[in-house]
Amino acid sequence: MILSKLREDALNIYKAGLQAVDPHAAILKHCSRQGDLFLVSNKKYNLGGFKNIYVVGAGKAGAAMATAIEEILPDEITEGAINVKYGHLAPLKKIKIHEAGHPVPDEAGVSGTQKIMSILNQAKEDDLVICLISGGGSALLPLPAAGISLKEKQDLTGKLLACGADITEINTVRKHISQIKGGQFARLAAPARLITLILSDVVGDPLNSIASGPSVPDSSTFQQVLNIFKKYNLESDISDTIKQHIQNGLTGKISETPKPGDSIFNKTQNVIIANNFQAVSAAKQKAEALGYNSMILSSAIEGETREVAKIHTAIAKEIAASGNPVKAPACVISGGETTVTLQGNGKGGRNQEFVLAAALNLACLDSVVILSAGTDGTDGPTDAAGAICDGQTITRAEKSNLDAEKHLNENNAYPFFEALNDLVKTGPTNTNVMDLRIILVGVA
Repeated sequence: MILSKLREDALNIYKAGLQAVDPHAAILKHCSRQGDLFLVSNKKYNLGGFKNIYVVGAGKAGAAMATAIEEILPDEITEGAINVKYGHLAPLKKIKIHEAGHPVPDEAGVSGTQKIMSILNQAKEDDLVICLISGGGSALLPLPAAGISLKEKQDLTGKLLACGADITEINTVRKHISQIKGGQFARLAAPARLITLILSDVVGDPLNSIASGPSVPDSSTFQQVLNIFKKYNLESDISDTIKQHIQNGLTGKISETPKPGDSIFNKTQNVIIANNFQAVSAAKQKAEALGYNSMILSSAIEGETREVAKIHTAIAKEIAASGNPVKAPACVISGGETTVTLQGNGKGGRNQEFVLAAALNLACLDSVVILSAGTDGTDGPTDAAGAICDGQTITRAEKSNLDAEKHLNENNAYPFFEALNDLVKTGPTNTNVMDLRIILVGVA
């Protein structure tokens, strides 16, 4: 099988995964209208029983999700506001869009969150609040706790990202320096009825981690925040204001986030409408339709990006050599979200770094293609979703005087793949369920 065909197939398999987690379609799958009844998963709500219906939320998929809600409830929405990443837009009629920064929060995000809070503060017992949450929601709902500046929160977020902290650790910290995360959103919405529709971008779909769990009980604590700071040796790099805030939480001067059993959650419903497993499953179906013997490795892969890349390339080599664990033509698919511990000041993201590390391990191996890309269309602070490589990538790079090892050591994968025209660019996909990684091994 020629490499051009394998590359084309890898891209088509990736696109099939994206289509399976389209936010608009996911909302319509889980929500519908029957007369005066609003059906959400296994529950029915009498629309006539609500005086006002408010729609709020945050995340990269927010605009696409909101279009579906407006389609279902074209005349019933009283007011709405959502925060989305810059450029992740859709035409809306009643729900206002606030564009904001991601992954590092900005003042536009603060302004949008304040608008959301003003809507929540209006909600009464006979009102309904529909909350739309998707990947990126943590950064897009920035409202620092009293006394903490946005700059301090930005600096801390950047340091956590740079040191390789995973999403659960980052969100644990975010919850405890915020006015809205970690169940505090539900506290603001009470006593109104609250329905939260969630597009998961966290391994295992833990409700208390997705967008830092704004509408669900939070089991994390101020003590865990302190432990995370110690784990990554950040104690001396944190502002005095944040240190004091955490200390006040440890001593009980500041209330903990709302915990399981709190009455504010009695009138809440949380529904996962799409996740990474749906994406990898659809990718597998597409691969099989294209004639590949296919398997899902896992939809929950985490860990250091370069180490995960070594495992994936080892599987590709094993398939090529022995036909295990699946015979060529083969497709192995995985999902999840890896982390990069920054060592240089280059440009790239975890998916591009994964593919660069894979390319070095695949050098001169015929009939193998590997693609890794984010489902949100953005890999790190770049305009690429990811990258694609094959066994000839390093040879082509050397002919162009590109030093793959140097680019990897400097976390500088973007210019490497840009020079080879091997970046995967989709633009904003308006969805986000972590990453898709695709290994294709053809018949030599």
